[in-house]
Amino acid sequence: MSTTTKPDTSETSSPSNRITGSEAVVRCLLEEGVDLIFGYPGGAIMPVYDELYKYSDQIHHVLVRHEQGATHAAQGYARSSGRVGACIATSGPGATNLITGIADAMIDSTPMVCITGQVPKHLLGSDAFQETDVMGITIPVTKWSFQITEASEIPEVFAKAFYVAKSGRPGPVVIDITKNAQFGELDYQYERCEVVKTYVARPDVGRNELQEAADLINSAERPYILFGQGVILSEAEAELKALVEKAGIPAAWTIMGLSAMDTEHSLNVGMLGMHGNYGPNVMINECDVMIAIGMRFDDRVTGNLEKFAKQAKVIHLEIDRAEIDKNVKTDVALVGDAKEVLSLLTPLVNENSHEAWHQKFKECDAMEFDKVIQNECSPTEGMMTMGEVIKNLNQHTKGEAIIVTDVGQHQMVACRYAEFKQTKSNITSGGLGTMGFGLPAAIGAKLGAPERQVIAVVGDGGIQMTIEELGVILQTDVHVKIVLLNNEFLGMVRQWQQLFFDKRYSATEMVNPDFQKIAEAYKIESKRIDDRADLDQSIQDMLDHDGAYFLEVMVGKENNVFPMVPSGAGVSEIRLE
Repeated sequence: MSTTTKPDTSETSSPSNRITGSEAVVRCLLEEGVDLIFGYPGGAIMPVYDELYKYSDQIHHVLVRHEQGATHAAQGYARSSGRVGACIATSGPGATNLITGIADAMIDSTPMVCITGQVPKHLLGSDAFQETDVMGITIPVTKWSFQITEASEIPEVFAKAFYVAKSGRPGPVVIDITKNAQFGELDYQYERCEVVKTYVARPDVGRNELQEAADLINSAERPYILFGQGVILSEAEAELKALVEKAGIPAAWTIMGLSAMDTEHSLNVGMLGMHGNYGPNVMINECDVMIAIGMRFDDRVTGNLEKFAKQAKVIHLEIDRAEIDKNVKTDVALVGDAKEVLSLLTPLVNENSHEAWHQKFKECDAMEFDKVIQNECSPTEGMMTMGEVIKNLNQHTKGEAIIVTDVGQHQMVACRYAEFKQTKSNITSGGLGTMGFGLPAAIGAKLGAPERQVIAVVGDGGIQMTIEELGVILQTDVHVKIVLLNNEFLGMVRQWQQLFFDKRYSATEMVNPDFQKIAEAYKIESKRIDDRADLDQSIQDMLDHDGAYFLEVMVGKENNVFPMVPSGAGVSEIRLE
């Protein structure tokens, strides 16, 4: 969502409220409850940083080491706290370095407000020092982007930005502020935004559609629920559980929906997608009614659309109307907030158990255990596997920790095997698949939920993209635990090269640094292990340590992640080996 129309700023305040634009920025943040912001200063945003200095007792600024780290940290903070993440950077390269994280937040529906400095208004379009077209760059990857060129615009734009970022389907908003607007003065008055013309944040679901959906569910012999992050974003976890338990429907999750439902729940059948569980994928093409809740039918979930659930009646519950019929044809569309819609739908649904249908999932589970899980999670010889590390973590954390992953094989393994009792516990880069996400996102997650144990599970490739953010841990003393699963490869790419490119390992083998020396340089306690006999005690020591900890675990170099749906294949063609 974008606009070029300037807001109405005709309303004025008393002379005692006349302040600079830069102070107005900070006051607006306080009005929206922001007490933590991630950023990196520079010339075009310096007036705002001067005000942050004055308000340092009310807003804590976390100095990242790269602007991309600011966006990922803000994402982690938003995902663990349920609040809007905030970050700030200067113009030019400062602003462009935010783009990857903004795009990541957009596709993963993460509420975030990003503030960028800009050259003075009279220099716009002149190719001034560190000028970039922030609007042109960010509009495709934001819910809304706006360039402020006058101080008087600040309060209304900020109010709208926070409303847009957190309402409806959440997402990132960018506010670009010229330097003259920061130095200029205005009569400050703040009023929170509750509505934006032409933007419907919470559509009203139709009663007829609710009854149609209930009728399909009640007549189904093999109903199947697929749930995604929309359940978490709308805080509909209890409502999902109520529907699942009343109707006795097996429910599977996308990686963004993981932790919305207790992973040990008897009706939670596992993970969907390319590296998901065998049963949840195969049964997509055997169900007669599919109920998709807060998920967008991403290609990593559907595989080949021509072979996806052609036999099923599809009910799609989604707050973003643009997702309806985009990838999968819907028979009944329930457009609205998941919490509200589920609370209206469940009373219309009959009690049921579908025991014969559940038995099919159990049979698939047994096959997957014999061919994959047993070997991955309980090996007795050879190098350690990623699966056994995650299983050991489960034994110690009891499903209570927040697990933040980077992107790659370790991500898929962690999502497959991590156990969660609480919501907002799985934080990962789903849609964009951003390597380098894990470490800064874990820092943000810990600051967003300081009372919880936060563990970053990363690979040797991804962590080196943002390893400089260890400096945040040094300076801010964030007690994040880091588990590096080191296979000395860009593992996911290598797996594809092995399976589909005749083992031509082009540019995927890693020559890595001494990670212990790097951790030591940042004054972080660390350990490296390559013997499974040391694994259990090492994880216990890491979790017991009062402070950040870096545990490097050497795992098999050419271990693969299975099951796997090959590119271009249908979900029923999932491979167990």
